[in-house]
Amino acid sequence: MKNIQGYVAEHKQRFLNELIELLKMPSVSADSAFKNDVLRTADAVKFSLEKAGCDHVEICETAGYPIVFGEKIIDENLPTILVYGHYDVQPADPIELWTSPPFEPVIKKTDIHPEGAIFARGACDDKGQMYMHVKAMEFMTSTNQLPCNVKFMIEGEEEVGSVNLSTFVKNNHKKLKNDVILISDTGMIAKDVPSITTGLRGLSYVEVEVTGPNRDLHSGLYGGAVANPINVLTKMIAALHDENNHITIPGFYDKVEELSKEERAEMAKAPFSLDAYKKSLNIDAVYGEAGFTTNERNSIRPTLDVNGIWGGYIGEGAKTVIASKAFAKISMRLVPHQEWEEITELFKKHFESIAPEGVKVLVKPHHGGQGYVTPIDSLGYQAASKAYEESFGKKPIPQRSGGSIPIVSLFEQELQSKTILMGFGLDSDAIHSPNEHFGVWNYIKGIETIPLFYKYFTELSK
Repeated sequence: MKNIQGYVAEHKQRFLNELIELLKMPSVSADSAFKNDVLRTADAVKFSLEKAGCDHVEICETAGYPIVFGEKIIDENLPTILVYGHYDVQPADPIELWTSPPFEPVIKKTDIHPEGAIFARGACDDKGQMYMHVKAMEFMTSTNQLPCNVKFMIEGEEEVGSVNLSTFVKNNHKKLKNDVILISDTGMIAKDVPSITTGLRGLSYVEVEVTGPNRDLHSGLYGGAVANPINVLTKMIAALHDENNHITIPGFYDKVEELSKEERAEMAKAPFSLDAYKKSLNIDAVYGEAGFTTNERNSIRPTLDVNGIWGGYIGEGAKTVIASKAFAKISMRLVPHQEWEEITELFKKHFESIAPEGVKVLVKPHHGGQGYVTPIDSLGYQAASKAYEESFGKKPIPQRSGGSIPIVSLFEQELQSKTILMGFGLDSDAIHSPNEHFGVWNYIKGIETIPLFYKYFTELSK
């Protein structure tokens, strides 16, 4: 690959401007109020792939939001890389906690990003990282250095479970045939410590509803005599962990992979400062399952967390009421071998069993997905490692992520392809949170590194 850095430097401002325009589109898939914006974003992605050099690009309709598919086939005898990404974003709530409007991108300097970071919803997850691949493609086609075939599959429903992508993949094996899948929807340890994500946790997401009396009641007239759904719900949630923060659902840990001391020792080699971690979150102590380090708790161990809880009166002032209903949204991050549908059923059975008399409990499964592990001896991992080493000047560290990309395990099942996770974000980028951002340096470095993966994967495949 000749003159990557020179090309990127020459077009850097345009690359930033194009990403900023994409980030202005509020493509929130979870909220139907943004439907037209999501569809408009799909059209913008299609246009960008056409400009980047794809010979064929199409909007593939689904039962939900469309998938943008593009490809450039230069030689059927050469390997094919399938790039996956998503153009939808998380809701920006709570809006009042943003220091600048979430869909009015601005570049601000930070301690970690003295060269500036783009602040906007979707900057890192996943528009910025997805767009690195579009610009890497532009570089390779415009300089006539594309060494193999490439396909793009960019969806609009990742943030709501990728249900329709599953159907699309199952029905389009031939269209999506590839030798390796490349994704940038993860992160790396630090700007000077490149890493490759080799494992993802699975996910089970449910909503629970506790119903007591048939209407809201006066807390003076009925308090103490009727089960309060909010009180009951909080007690039930508290009972899901024991004093060691171990999850109490029977059978929950039956299939959890226990890593060896040697594997845990390798993980511990990754640079990590507990003091810096606490400082960045403004907390005075960490919290989690006994017997495991912070980096183990958020990567190789399963978790259960309440993501939202509501019921009763939450307006200004006071209203003495016992609510008829209380609700919570709960997510469980799972490790490889835990089957998400089985875990969902175990949760449902247990949660219903611990409900006291006087209330009814309803558990509504939302979505989920399996965990995933990429072998470090695969051609894809080796190619990624060489790419990072050339770009950063040092070998990347393999690491497992606490996050989930539910569709990855389906890719292997349906397409028989390994997935390589080349993320360029940082833990501090506030994805899914107010003030999400993506470093300008990280964005540019990703564009410089990705073409090297194409080069080395093609060479290693011969």
